[in-house]
Parts: sequence; structure tokens; C-alpha cells
Amino acid sequence: MKLVRQAKISYFAPDWATGDTLRAGFTTRNGGVSRPPYNSLNLAYHTDDARHNVEGNRSTLARAFGLQPHQLLTVRQVHGLDILVVDQPNYDLSHFQSVECDAIITNQPGIMIGILVADCYPVLLHDPVQNVAAVIHVGWRGAAGGLLGKTVQAMQATFGSRPEALQAALGPGIGPQHYEVDRPVRDAFRQGSGFWEQIASEQSLGRWRLDLGRSCQLQLQQAGVEPRRTAVVEECTFEHRELFFSYRRDGGVTGRQMGFVILGPPSKAA
Repeated sequence: MKLVRQAKISYFAPDWATGDTLRAGFTTRNGGVSRPPYNSLNLAYHTDDARHNVEGNRSTLARAFGLQPHQLLTVRQVHGLDILVVDQPNYDLSHFQSVECDAIITNQPGIMIGILVADCYPVLLHDPVQNVAAVIHVGWRGAAGGLLGKTVQAMQATFGSRPEALQAALGPGIGPQHYEVDRPVRDAFRQGSGFWEQIASEQSLGRWRLDLGRSCQLQLQQAGVEPRRTAVVEECTFEHRELFFSYRRDGGVTGRQMGFVILGPPSKAA
């Protein structure tokens, strides 16, 4: 994964999304107008940052890729398992901001679909054959609930995507050295998905360190996505204050970065 400079912003881009027809990646916190503690490219309305700052930041992001602000589609993330599918043209995407879900799938070119994070993991999926993309917000609830597998299944059912053809990217999230969880989290994983035994290490009675990034990688592999087709941002959001917002590091008073995909028109090969 390489750090790319695009107009005023910088973002981490997977190798499979550095062309002119497909743009995808993970923003850093830099290049916006928000003041501390949201400095500077805070892209989330659900913070105490001034709304006009967030609007300016979202406009900066969209325009860096030749889009208008109304072509940026985000939703109301609730740490659930619902998935939004956008398979028809929409001329105003702002109404999707009130839709409660944690993954977006689309086959519509020329719009930016985005997921907001500040320690949770943003995951991107792209089907180069069917020209379909997805963005997924994975916290511990989404991991325990198997949201990644459900999204791959939805891409299969709706658009005919084959898991082995998918390209994936795992964005920056909190590393296990800074992510300690308790018994309710353990119980949720044991009752659901997420590979608890392979991602958790006990630190003290009733406390475990959790490797959420590893859980995402294992779940993608379980869903049929080949590991060699998954790009990974290795940097931890907690540790890299200069690059990322972090909910745990900053005591909940912080901004949000974004994982995004912009589809181009279908290629002739597809």
C-alpha cells in the first residue's frame, strides 16, 4: 500500500486502484480546515466539529477526484450488519446519510462510496469483472457478526461476483497492542464469527488483546477472497497521531478518516 498525494489530500492506495478509471483508498487526517482536536481533514458530521468545516473537508475530498460534494455517499454507521445496495443512478446522495447500515455495495460509476473510521477497520472490495465495489466498516461487533462474509455473499447474490475474483484492501485500524476488550466481546465472538482463538491473547483475568485486523484478513479468506489479492495498510491508528484519528487514543473526542471507492465505467475486457 502506498501513500499518494492528490491535490490537497493524501491517502493510502492499494496497487489495484491507482489508475484513472478506478480510484480507491484510505484518507489520512491531513489536508482539511478543521481545528483541533478535529484537525484537519475530519469527514464526519457526527462529531462536535463545526458542520461548515466538515462540509468543506468533504468538498475538498470529492473535488480532489473531480467530483462534486453531492457525489459522495456515506451512511449512518451503527455497528450493525445491514448492507446498503445502490444499483440505480441517484442524483442526490445526501439522503443516504440517514440510512443505518455499515456496508455499501454499488455498481454505479462516478460516485464515491465511503465508510468513516477512527480505530475500526475500513475494508474495500472490488470486482473487476462485474465492475462492482463495496466499502465495509468493521468494529468488533461487525467482526463478530461476520459482516465481511455477508457483504461478499451480497455481492454474489446481487451482481454475480465471484469471491476468487475480488480485490480487497484493509485500511488502517487500531493494533492489538492498544486494543483490550472484555468478556462481552469474547462472548460475542464465540457465539458468532471472527476467529476468536486466533486473534485474542489474554492479558489478565477477563481482559484480552484483540487483533481485529487479523480477524478481517481471516474472514476475507474464509469468504473466498485470496490473500494475495488483499492489500493491507500496516500503520496503527493509535500509534500514528500525525496520520490518523484514533477514538481510543483521543478519548472519543476526535475526527474520522474514510475508506472510499470510486468506480469508473466498465472496461472493455470486463
